[in-house]
Amino acid sequence: MPNLVAHLALIVWPMIGIVLFQTRPLVPAILWTVLGGYLLLPVGTEFNFPMIPAFDKSSIPSLTALAGCMLIAGRPLRPAYGLGAPEVLLLAMIVGPVVTSQLNTDALVYGDNVLPGVGTYDALSSIASQFLFLLPFLLGRQFLRGAPENVEILRVLVIAGLLYSLPMLLEVRLSPQLHKWAYGYFPHSWVQQIREGGFRPVVFLGHGLLVAFFIMTTAVAAAAYWRSGTRLLGVSSGILTGYLAGVLVLCKSLGSLVYGAVLIPLVRFTSQRLQLFAALALVTIALAYPLMRAADLFPTTDIVDMARSISVDRAGSLKFRVENEDRLLAHAWERFYFGWGRFGRNRVYDEETGRDLSVTDGRWIITMGQFGIVGFLAEFGLLALAVVRAAGSLRYAADPNERIALAALALIVAVNIVELLPNASISPWTWLLAGALLGRAEDLRSQRAPFQTRAQGSAL
Repeated sequence: MPNLVAHLALIVWPMIGIVLFQTRPLVPAILWTVLGGYLLLPVGTEFNFPMIPAFDKSSIPSLTALAGCMLIAGRPLRPAYGLGAPEVLLLAMIVGPVVTSQLNTDALVYGDNVLPGVGTYDALSSIASQFLFLLPFLLGRQFLRGAPENVEILRVLVIAGLLYSLPMLLEVRLSPQLHKWAYGYFPHSWVQQIREGGFRPVVFLGHGLLVAFFIMTTAVAAAAYWRSGTRLLGVSSGILTGYLAGVLVLCKSLGSLVYGAVLIPLVRFTSQRLQLFAALALVTIALAYPLMRAADLFPTTDIVDMARSISVDRAGSLKFRVENEDRLLAHAWERFYFGWGRFGRNRVYDEETGRDLSVTDGRWIITMGQFGIVGFLAEFGLLALAVVRAAGSLRYAADPNERIALAALALIVAVNIVELLPNASISPWTWLLAGALLGRAEDLRSQRAPFQTRAQGSAL
């Protein structure tokens, strides 16, 4: 259970963030405040107050970054840029849950288990929750929209990966202990961190899958530096890419390993146009997935059989997820447009005993169940829009290094979206990257002068 040290860490983090904003330029201060909180703060610890969302690992770094921008840097938040597709999707994400709350005032009864209806109180709470959820996106879109800022994101990713690899390697050797040592409890199932006679590192992210995915994105960022021929920290970027890829292998996560095996060579050796085509293909799959699953067009059986050829355990785990998705999707279809609301109403229960039959792994099925197809399209559509706009703006990027950074960042955001299909791995860092990518694409498109001038952004 969370202890005093875990709660103290949440209290101290805003102080650390303020120091960053006072001593560092605005861009690195934002990046390290949000990313540092994601990587270091405890999982499952929060402060709860009536009528407002919990203050936890996700919300505190975002609010700290907002306070730093407004109070120290003197830069007020700009939530909208006219009325375009991003604003429509943002509005749908905020208003949609309000509609959901008003449509779910009925209580649900499953045996002795009674789930109360939701209404005005939850509608008001959802507005605050959605704003906090989207805050990193708004910060990224406004403050990280320049070419140097996009390059800085990749630089911070690589440095964070190198630093985080040290406790990761310690846990590979000793077992996942750091969260327990620092905060007094282990945040997830211990059994799920045991793989192939060894351990997955967990550090402070709560699960080995999240750690593996994060280190994969740092290796992709390093590959972008390798592509540009730029050294980082005085070391060849090729060596850094190889090192981070090696750490990824030690994470023993097949999904992230496949992502890395595809994306690292793609960034290093192929054209940016091909990379952005691949990113578009990934987001298309993610957006089409719910309808394909509902129509039984997605080859789940073939994928399970393929996984079985690699590992019987992994195939069993994947089959279990697919079966859970089938039940949850059938339940979500009953309130297709705006969903069932929060507080467990999106889950499936035994009609007689009231026992919860659900395991909600994927972010997509959680969002579909809670907020319906409107909520899914708003959330996933906003993330995907950043990739789509980036692909359309590549022709306006004159500097080769900026093109490398733009394509690499688009791939990182795209693979984040795909990862939301099997896992609920969305984080403030994901939203910050998506906002930065969309902001950069908007900035490039506003120039409307492809290849006539060379961009002044910093080299990779």
